[in-house]
This record gives sequence, C-alpha cells and structure tokens, in this order.
Amino acid sequence: MPRPTLTRDQIVRTAVELLDEEGLEGLNMRSLGQRLNSAATAVYWHVKNKDVLLTLAGDQVWDEIRLPDPDAVGWRTAATAMAGDLYAMFTRHPWLVQAFATHLFHGEGKARHDDHNLAVYEAGGFDGPAADRAAAAVFTYVLGNAAPAAATAALTRRIERDGQDAEEVFAATMKEAAEVAGRFPRLRSRIDAGAAGEYAEAPEDTFVFGLAALLDGLERSLRPDAARG
Repeated sequence: MPRPTLTRDQIVRTAVELLDEEGLEGLNMRSLGQRLNSAATAVYWHVKNKDVLLTLAGDQVWDEIRLPDPDAVGWRTAATAMAGDLYAMFTRHPWLVQAFATHLFHGEGKARHDDHNLAVYEAGGFDGPAADRAAAAVFTYVLGNAAPAAATAALTRRIERDGQDAEEVFAATMKEAAEVAGRFPRLRSRIDAGAAGEYAEAPEDTFVFGLAALLDGLERSLRPDAARG
C-alpha cells in the first residue's frame, strides 16, 4: 500500500518543479525525496521508476494549454492560440523538449490536448488524415522553434556546473561566430546593420511570422484552385 504521507499528485508536481530548475540531468529520486522531505524509497511506493515519473510530469504540463472552442472563435484563431500556448509551455519547461528525443509521452493531459487539436482542424475543413497532417505540421513547427531555448537552458546549466560564467561563455562564443560569419557577404551585411542582434532578441516575432505562414499554406491547401491561381 502507498504511504499516506505522500500522494502521486504531490510527487509529480514537485518533479515538475525540480525539472524546471535542474533539467533532465537533475531529476533523481534522492533529490526529489529531499524536496518532499521524505526518503527516496517512499517515492517508489507511488512511482515505479524515474522514467515513469518523467512520463507523468511530462503529461501534467499539457494541462497548461488552453482549449478554445473553434465554433466560438473560428478554427484559425483557435489553432493559433493552441500553438502559441504550446510554444509557451515548451519554453517554460525546456526539459520536455529534450525528453521527446528519448521518451514517448502519453497520458490523459496530452490526449485531451491532441483530441481537441484535431477537432480544431476538423472545424477548419480538414477531414481524417488531412487533419492529422495539419496538426502534425504545426506541432513539429512549434517543437522546432522551442528547441533552441531548451538547448540554451541545458547548456547554461552545464557551463555553470563546470564553474564558469554562462554569460561570458556565450559572449565569447558569439564573438567567434560573428568573426566567422563576417567572411560571408549576406551574414556580414546583417551584422553591420545590427539585424542579427534584432533577430536574436525577438525570437517570438519569427515564431509568429512562421506560424501565420504555415497556417496560410494549410488554409490554401483546402482550396486547390486558389493555390494554382
């Protein structure tokens, strides 16, 4: 029988907090037990192992994504809102982006999101496999845009664990990158104009631009005649 001093929900919520602060490499039963003021063995009464715990934590954060009614706001508005919330969720929890490479996430939270997401595209006129493809295309786009933030978070932790200053390391790396880029005309022109810095400082603008372009393309795919025109 599970010990009454802990609940699975409490364990999973604390695991999410630990993952947000320490990343995938920081998740272990001993650290989790310390946060819960409990022995690591007590956690095992509720969660079989670390992989199961990560799956549970990964499923819980899907509840952070709103599920707008496409009949009330329109499919395009609903799809944009869900993609934006998904991007925000991934950047709040960058460990989840990394974990997609090694784990298959499933659970009620993700299933609820996925089911509603398909309903949004079906409301837009995408039927059957077309709805699956549209939803998958947008999901892949969002995941790809969230990957740099996840990589930066993981790299920052690694640099700091090695006793270095992450800002100094990044600044030195960017200086080297700029020197290499300066050998190529188009990159050099953007560096000289300061455009590279503006681009790096506003990744959300690029995300919004790309998402709109992707949805434009999906919308045109419903009207073959318009696409040919």
